[in-house]
Amino acid sequence: MYISETKITVRYAETDQMGIVHHSNYLIWFEAGRTDFIKGSKISYTEMEQEGILIPLAESNCKYIIGAKYEDELIIKTWVKELTPVKVEFNYSVIREIDEKEIAKGSTLHVFVSKDFKIINLKKSNLVIFEKLKALT
Repeated sequence: MYISETKITVRYAETDQMGIVHHSNYLIWFEAGRTDFIKGSKISYTEMEQEGILIPLAESNCKYIIGAKYEDELIIKTWVKELTPVKVEFNYSVIREIDEKEIAKGSTLHVFVSKDFKIINLKKSNLVIFEKLKALT
């Protein structure tokens, strides 16, 4: 199983009045991790879109364990939990690099759709892309 690692340094603008990272930033970091993961499959979001394949978010989940703070160096680990011809579920683990503590974890569920947002069977519509993703699971 392929696990991508994306490094993030917490910026001041990502923190809230309490001095910890605002919860909304974790989903942005998940997206960064997902983008890097897909690049690891030797394709990109842009290439998928050029092939007429979109993967909109259908569901998201995040469990906050320890608050990240300004200038914390984080690693977003991303992997595929489940891949079917019509959907893909990514899992994420946010690790604080200095002590290797997991500070958050989550998942996002995406469906494969055409440009007109109709659900497609990726295995039938683009076997090459499906196989590249499958090879990483």
